[in-house]
Amino acid sequence: MAEQSNMFLILLVIIPLIASPVCVLLRNATAAWAVSMAVAWSVFGIAIKLVNDLSASNQVLYYRIGGWDAPWGIEYALDKVGGLVILVVSIIGALSLVYAKRSVEKEIPPERIYLFYAMLMLCLSGLLGIVITGDAFNLFVFLEISSLSSYVLISLGKDKRALTSAFNYLIMGTIGATFYIIGVGMMYMMTGTLNMADLSTILPAVADSKTVMVALAFLTVGISLKLALFPLHAWLPGAYAFAPSVVTVFLAATATKVSLYVLIRIFFTVFGKVDVFETFPIQPVLLVMALAAMFIASLAAIWQQNIKRMLAYSSIAQIGYMVLGVAIATEAGLTGGIIHIFNHALMKGSLFMAVGAMAYGAGITTVSDMAGMGRRMPLLMAAFVVGGLSLIGVPLTVGFVSKWALVSAALDAQMWPLAALILLSSLLAIIYVWRVVEIAYLKPAPENAPKPSAVPLSMLIPTWVLALASIWFGANATFTMNMAGSAARHLMGGY
Repeated sequence: MAEQSNMFLILLVIIPLIASPVCVLLRNATAAWAVSMAVAWSVFGIAIKLVNDLSASNQVLYYRIGGWDAPWGIEYALDKVGGLVILVVSIIGALSLVYAKRSVEKEIPPERIYLFYAMLMLCLSGLLGIVITGDAFNLFVFLEISSLSSYVLISLGKDKRALTSAFNYLIMGTIGATFYIIGVGMMYMMTGTLNMADLSTILPAVADSKTVMVALAFLTVGISLKLALFPLHAWLPGAYAFAPSVVTVFLAATATKVSLYVLIRIFFTVFGKVDVFETFPIQPVLLVMALAAMFIASLAAIWQQNIKRMLAYSSIAQIGYMVLGVAIATEAGLTGGIIHIFNHALMKGSLFMAVGAMAYGAGITTVSDMAGMGRRMPLLMAAFVVGGLSLIGVPLTVGFVSKWALVSAALDAQMWPLAALILLSSLLAIIYVWRVVEIAYLKPAPENAPKPSAVPLSMLIPTWVLALASIWFGANATFTMNMAGSAARHLMGGY
């Protein structure tokens, strides 16, 4: 595939990176929000342009920092799988900023709000940088930028347990980053380069060495920690449950998806010409971990009382579906894993937005608090139901598209038991989603329950945008399936 230079790639990173210190200098909540809002929507516009350029030219887009050619200089590169991921990150970032203003005013002390926007811009810059960089060490830098800002964002939660959750994430995230950089160092020792495209051409000659095998193991474990792949998921439930609502929305819909993108990039680009699933015993390990996530996390979700924690365990299960698509190691399987990155961002974003808005209006935190919410806050509860149906995989929702793609991939690969397990695990989602629906619609609210306060349109509209998108892209999946399929073919071409 040919390459085409595009300076908009660098703007994706530079604009939010510059906005972060600007928010600090302003030291004013409203001004910081206005700057962040303008930046997030500008980034969204740039992402749409880049995706259009990818579709029109069918070329890899690149930008070389300082005009230095790779591998001597740092190169930013964007192909179709990266295009889908920057679309996810930018959409969620833009809608989260609309949602954030009133939400953070209630959940974060006024003197810290400008710091919240500064950290959100830094996190956005880091996540976008991870996707577009073509340098393995530069990826580590962006990984740490996004992680360090995430720790601060989580710690801003009003519950004291937010600090503990942020600390746990800090420890686990640091271990993951250390594993990743050790793996990168070992690859550099064997190849003398950090450019991903260059690594992919040199690694086949040294793939049989123990150093490269150990490097791949370190990379896989380190990224799996960032990804929260079971059983390396311990940091995620607390982080999602006790962070401010908008932080939970943003991280749940973007951070783990970007980490999965890194795992895909390592397997199918850096080691693309090595055939890691034949050379190394990775496939059975990934299959076991993915299936364990799908079943054990779903079972854990059933017993959770804190509703954000319930959805957090649901996210761990959904990560299992994405990794399962990668582990099938076919074009169809990879397509299913990639499209679920996009689809899960829509459904989980709408779910956490709905829960956050209900917490804003009625102070709900537990499943039992949802009693009577179907009548008390019907619009938000309806959005929650749409997201829940997507989690289950009901037809005409994005969840159905993802699970249909994964089941089809398993059948094509003659993995009949795997297809059955995918369907069986979906039944567990029915249980924990139905728990909430039953209480919300069939159980009356307590007699002394105060009337919910009005939820601002700035929180309601983004929630329904994502909920309606879950239906739109479920009923009309041509664009996302074509993009995911094209990305999978490109990745498997090197593999």
